[in-house]
Amino acid sequence: MLAVSVLVVALVSQTAARYTADWTSLDARPLPPWYDEAKVGIFVHWGVFSVPGFGSEWFWWHWQGQQPPDQKCVSYMSKNYPPGFSYPEFAPQFQAQFFNPEDWADIFKASGAKYVVLTAKHHEGFTNWESPNSWNWNSVDTGPHRDLVGDLGEAVRNRSLHYGLYNSLYEWFHPLYLIDKKNGFKTQEFVLHKLLPELYNMVVRYRPEVIWSDGDWEAPDTYWNSTQFLAWLYNDSPVKDTIVTNDRWGSGCACKHGGYYNCEDKYTPGQLPKHKWEKCTSVDTLSWGYRRNMKMSELMNLPTIIEDLVRTVALGGNYLLNVGPTPDGMIPTVFEERLRGVGAWLEINGEAIYASEPWRVQYENTTVPVWYTFKGTAVYAIMTTKPPKLTLQLLGPKTSATTKVTLLGNPHSLPWSPVYPNAGLTVLLPELPYSPGQAWTLRLDGIK
Repeated sequence: MLAVSVLVVALVSQTAARYTADWTSLDARPLPPWYDEAKVGIFVHWGVFSVPGFGSEWFWWHWQGQQPPDQKCVSYMSKNYPPGFSYPEFAPQFQAQFFNPEDWADIFKASGAKYVVLTAKHHEGFTNWESPNSWNWNSVDTGPHRDLVGDLGEAVRNRSLHYGLYNSLYEWFHPLYLIDKKNGFKTQEFVLHKLLPELYNMVVRYRPEVIWSDGDWEAPDTYWNSTQFLAWLYNDSPVKDTIVTNDRWGSGCACKHGGYYNCEDKYTPGQLPKHKWEKCTSVDTLSWGYRRNMKMSELMNLPTIIEDLVRTVALGGNYLLNVGPTPDGMIPTVFEERLRGVGAWLEINGEAIYASEPWRVQYENTTVPVWYTFKGTAVYAIMTTKPPKLTLQLLGPKTSATTKVTLLGNPHSLPWSPVYPNAGLTVLLPELPYSPGQAWTLRLDGIK
């Protein structure tokens, strides 16, 4: 009975534990398990920037923010729009007339992704929902006249996918932000009257399971009140038990503080990191948002995506793959083709990806490039190139009398022979079937 009482007290104290508004406490919070198990997510960059569809989602800044302005953007505007045309005039053209959240969610489900992250607000400040703190600069007051965040969230969750929201802390041209910036961030007019009320409202209203923070780098976390917000998020918000956050909460925070680490866009570590991380990358290698003039040669092909995904998961990361929809609400066909291709590969090989862990050896290149993962008692060896002959040598595994080798998608055991006593093996492969991503997985049982 005493043991039971002690257990109850321990459980109560554990649930009652609260995080304080400092990085030591916040960084000690364990990530909710769903995130590491998910492995694959879809990123969606969509906003007013999709209307000009030129350069990237940074179009407004490159045109009118940076000094000197990008002449390509200046020329684009002078050739295609009347003199004096302002960026906010693009908003009524962001109509999303073909946006069907059910169709999007079907594509995301078919991709094999387990979570979706939509831009709720990018650096331009336009919100894809009716933010009470963004009057007339949101998707309900103008443009689509529709709650894009809410509509997609419902469709995504109906397919048992986790739903996250991207939010930029800063806004390039918001008057209050520009005042704070001019004051060397010693004042917090923007944070107190725009950013924080909007963030709290967004979390309570939509209950995202990921907050993908960005736009933090110009000011320290003390300006953004990041630790106070995260303490509320982890202690008292309606998603306190499931919410996952990244590491972009102030200058110097990346790769040091927050939930999982992004470190930088398209981050690829050379070795196994000690902290949970995520690689965000885009099918369009030149932009996150939609570009009207993108070329096939500028897109990641499917084998490249699969190899990137496999490497990321083998090194303990999650893979967040971005697409940029058109302003009328369509996911470009070439992006859909890539996503469905990823899903077709995962349908066969997902056993080696979902809920897997990095193995003691992450990579070897004896015959062809091979990345390892493991789950339970099985080790997976993922070949990201087709071997030139029907034998594959693996030096990492230590074999035993019970060692068994199979190819995912093929129920038959494969013949193998040891390379050294109890170490390494040469596998006799079957004629490898067509693979959407030109990658194949061996399952190894009974090895160390």
